[in-house]
Amino acid sequence: MKRIIISLLALAALLPAQISQAQDLPRFKKIVRQLSSARYQGRGYARDGVRKAGKYIYRQFEKSGVDEVSYQEFTLDINTFCGDMEISVDGKRLAPGKDFSMREFSPGVHGEFPLYFVDTLNFDAERIYADLQKPENKGCMVVCDFLYTYKHRKVFSRILKGGELPNTGVVYTWAGPLKFYKAYGEKVVDKPIIWVVPEAMEGARTIKTAIDNKFLSGYGTENVIAKVNGRRHDSCYVFTAHYDHLGNLGPKVFYPGANDNASGTATIITLADYYALHRPEFDMYFVAFSGEDANLRGSTFFVNNPVVPLEQIRFLFNIDMIGDDNPAIYCELSEKGMPKFGLFDQINKEKGYFTALDRGELAANSDHYPFAVKGVPCIFFMNEHGSAFQYYHTPDDNYRTMKSDSYEPVFKLVVEAISTRCL
Repeated sequence: MKRIIISLLALAALLPAQISQAQDLPRFKKIVRQLSSARYQGRGYARDGVRKAGKYIYRQFEKSGVDEVSYQEFTLDINTFCGDMEISVDGKRLAPGKDFSMREFSPGVHGEFPLYFVDTLNFDAERIYADLQKPENKGCMVVCDFLYTYKHRKVFSRILKGGELPNTGVVYTWAGPLKFYKAYGEKVVDKPIIWVVPEAMEGARTIKTAIDNKFLSGYGTENVIAKVNGRRHDSCYVFTAHYDHLGNLGPKVFYPGANDNASGTATIITLADYYALHRPEFDMYFVAFSGEDANLRGSTFFVNNPVVPLEQIRFLFNIDMIGDDNPAIYCELSEKGMPKFGLFDQINKEKGYFTALDRGELAANSDHYPFAVKGVPCIFFMNEHGSAFQYYHTPDDNYRTMKSDSYEPVFKLVVEAISTRCL
């Protein structure tokens, strides 16, 4: 088998020059810059940034010259934070997104509250419960290190349960840069959960909050799907990337998501450019998913309502967070995709695109996963632990911090793998 792969690589070296030169870095950068701009407010839901971004992506696919572009509409329930977002600790104002963040399923909270610090050196759950019943702690916010609460999550689940203990909510201390998530935002829990940097809570006595949430039920969003017709229609390749992101944390802060995942979206649009110009043998689908940061909602909807039979997908390429500069790239493959890892690895070694393809275990961390569960051959590319990775899920994941080093290598690796006709 090794001999066959090597001979195929020799054939790939003879491919037309336009394949190795087909990537379009200026267009890639322009799309990333646009999608991560303030116009789209983090491509979230509360201010319809995700809908505006979907329309922009639709127009870009049209400019690519593809044969078809369509929306695949679906709905989701999601908790959002676009109203008041103010916290002060002992009178000192904290900055949203930098000094504090919200758990995605938190309700809003307004008022001034005493602080109760959990004694982690002499941890005693029953004593904590008793302390919270004391008059001086009524309505307090319980403060504890986040990782410590995770070890004692049964205790803190009881503290967060409404009606049982009279505390107002919980402050989890977590070292910056603080992250913000949407994955479990399809619900709102009983009490607020706030993440705060540890230094802001040192020696503190009170916390004052003015935080609004808005729960959107049945919010309408859409996957954007483009198609390039091949010479054959019995099977196809699929290229995916999610375009949604985290939206807002209050009226002034938004999460640009340049690396995550304007970079992947821009990549599949330029792949559409290429295949629209160079007619492929098989049909090509390019799917920009909404709802990924809301727990893979768009891709899950797609696999349950496929526009092409899943068994006709020869291979799926999911591209997420490649806007970084680590010389190695992380990848995951589905069980059905694993037999082809050797092909990708051999092409990479021959061409020197990355120092390594660091293969990890399949996980529910991006839009390839619902396809993998359904038995579709797929691979996931993500550049992690480069200089841009630290800004992931923060307001600083913007066009200035995003790196474009991985764009051309990923583009070439994908095109060459398909061109060998071994997939």
